[in-house]
Amino acid sequence: MTHPTAVDRVHAAYRRLRDIDRPEIWISLRDMDDALAEAASIDARVAAGEDLPLAGTVAGIKDNIDVEGFDTTAAAPSFRYRPDNDATAVRRLREAGSVIIGKTNLDQFATGLVGSRSPYGAVRNAWHPERISGGSSSGSAVAVALGIVDIALGTDTAGSGRVPAALNGIIGVKLTRGRIPTTGVVPACRTLDCVTVFARELGTARQAAELLAGPDGIDPLARTAEEAAQHAAGAALSARPRVGIPTADQLDGLAPGWADAFHAAARRLADTGVEVVEVDVSPLLKAAEMLYNGAFVAERYAAVGAHIDGHRELIGTDLDPSVAAIILGGAEKTAVELFLDRERLDRLGAVARTALSGCDALLTPTTTWHPTLEALAADPIGGNSRMGRYTNFANLLDFASTAIPAGTVDGLPFGVMITAAAFRDLAVHQLAERLLAPAIEILVVGAHLTDQPLNHQLVAAGGSFARTVQTSADYALFALDTTPPKPGLLRVATGGAAVTGEVWSLPAAGFGSFVASLPAPMTIGRVSLDDGQAVPGFLCEPVATEGAENISRYGGWLAWQRARALS
Repeated sequence: MTHPTAVDRVHAAYRRLRDIDRPEIWISLRDMDDALAEAASIDARVAAGEDLPLAGTVAGIKDNIDVEGFDTTAAAPSFRYRPDNDATAVRRLREAGSVIIGKTNLDQFATGLVGSRSPYGAVRNAWHPERISGGSSSGSAVAVALGIVDIALGTDTAGSGRVPAALNGIIGVKLTRGRIPTTGVVPACRTLDCVTVFARELGTARQAAELLAGPDGIDPLARTAEEAAQHAAGAALSARPRVGIPTADQLDGLAPGWADAFHAAARRLADTGVEVVEVDVSPLLKAAEMLYNGAFVAERYAAVGAHIDGHRELIGTDLDPSVAAIILGGAEKTAVELFLDRERLDRLGAVARTALSGCDALLTPTTTWHPTLEALAADPIGGNSRMGRYTNFANLLDFASTAIPAGTVDGLPFGVMITAAAFRDLAVHQLAERLLAPAIEILVVGAHLTDQPLNHQLVAAGGSFARTVQTSADYALFALDTTPPKPGLLRVATGGAAVTGEVWSLPAAGFGSFVASLPAPMTIGRVSLDDGQAVPGFLCEPVATEGAENISRYGGWLAWQRARALS
């Protein structure tokens, strides 16, 4: 994306801050003059030729992530401390050129999916202020949705980097657990926590997340570069993608109209060439229930339980009662219960992976409902538990997941989530691209056909096979005089024939990059099919066919190759 100057963007951010007057988003804000000084330095570095991919953006950071120069509170004033260094993710964000303007509000100790469990105030929804924002990364999501910042960092243990994205109509990227180090993050559940990225545009969110990824030599749970490289070959979407969706009964309990909106999103995905199939996700839903209802909650006590236990007199003022009850309850769990739950989770994970076998990813709603602040206050624990039905299992079972907008229902944002196995972050992104942008079809007739030498270029661009077709009888196919021979398709006035090819579906970004890399004499133009449709397709410059063999009589490139092999 093209960014404004850093100075202009900082000025715009503070104007927006004043105009919308939503103080509950922030726990602390940076002095504008200080932010402008950093922005001026960034502009100077860019002018000198330095590559700063996020220059011209501003960012907010969830206040359970350390930022040098700011206190870290985790939304508990009694827990406040001043870190000596940036968290690894924050340092990398700064190094890429983004200017941080403040620390955002959250559900206290990142315990909640609602955004209202904070002594700094409930964060109101960006679209409808009487509704919840979602949490726990509430302030980060709303700051992005309202256009104050371009990027915000959150964390995700149960869905905190995805639920608020869905409820505010933005993108929430949760890479594979451990790809972004959690050094400098106040733990919620240390072995499950992920740093996440919010943005209004998928490309920005994905770019920022990847810039933050990679081991830092400090976080012992960070995934190594060797692990990432080992899985790189299977990271992209397959050529004939298959995506699972829950069965009808596993979508029960959604807010009115949400099931219809979900199925509409699934149909849009199918229209891009993805095979959408129902799968039994009950093992995933059972695993999701274990995050709070099982012994795993003991890890929350291990993280901050001693602080709450030592400040019980502050429960109800400084310390949120719902958060305190959940975390203190973790102290009652035994090691035996934990090991039994670990075994049960392992078995549920094995069953789930079998159910999803053959699928590139899973498509689900991100959450189940969008209550008002008043409705949530009437049932804070039960209301929160409904939020994580489709998100809670992801970190327990080591899945990558991204939340994306999928329209509105009754004037409120509706979001879906694409979830895939660990290290399949690229496949998740490519599927999200398909849902967010109309797919573009392209006809191929030669080396880009299935199983041909250049087919991998289409797959790398996010393409998937759509159908086998024939052109109208107005084309000639030539074996160009190249090494190895390449086909050249040309529309002719007389003597034409129908030529067999394949239509592939590509996301807009992938189509653009693919076309930009085409060597001469290949071109892209409209090709008429025998069913009356016309699609973009491979053609060649007429001059390239001079002296080339006309192979139209074979009906296609593969038929000519077979005949040539037999001769």
